[in-house]
Amino acid sequence: MTRLALFDCDGTLVDSAANICLAVERAFDRHRLAPPPREAIRGIVGLSLPQAMAVLHQPADANLCEVLAQSYKDAFVAMRGTPDFAHEPLYPGIAEALATLADSGWALGVATGKSDRGLSIVLATHGLTSAFVTLQTADRHPSKPHPAMALAAMAEAGSTPDRTVMIGDTSYDMTMGRAGGAHAVGVAWGYHPPAMLTAAGAARVVDHADDLPAAMLACVDRGSISAA
Repeated sequence: MTRLALFDCDGTLVDSAANICLAVERAFDRHRLAPPPREAIRGIVGLSLPQAMAVLHQPADANLCEVLAQSYKDAFVAMRGTPDFAHEPLYPGIAEALATLADSGWALGVATGKSDRGLSIVLATHGLTSAFVTLQTADRHPSKPHPAMALAAMAEAGSTPDRTVMIGDTSYDMTMGRAGGAHAVGVAWGYHPPAMLTAAGAARVVDHADDLPAAMLACVDRGSISAA
């Protein structure tokens, strides 16, 4: 049975916080609303856009959240290709960790709150388009932490929950993975602190990308689903 390494994107594979924060600020500015603090914006990375806007704008109004979500998309598209758009680098060691996992027989996948288009651009930018066997996005699934993306990825990759590890930087990733029956490994370089990842079900939280293969293998081989 296939072992599946299922990665979040923003905050796990790439550092996209600067662009996300700026696009949120411009979306709020467009509607003459006070933009939320950047710390708050970083905290909702990973949620689908309407759900993220509902967290950032209180009291939440469904219609306004949909409008803000569209304004965010418009702002992000307008920024792309301009000097305002920051480079979204792979985190140190990620490319090497992906190669190590693939060489060790892991199938690789992505489960992200990004759109299909946004994820496609990120993967193409870093030459990773062909690295992943399954790509699950907010275009086709409920927002994290609903397990739909994890379940679809496992079905598409031919894996099972006990052979799947969700890797991410937020509590939403950990909760989604565990809700789908998979193991969960957190990364400390993203947007939620390690304590939140552990509380949400991470079996382990790693500080460096080169620690990922061993941490993931330990989960699958030992069946570990408890915090280390």
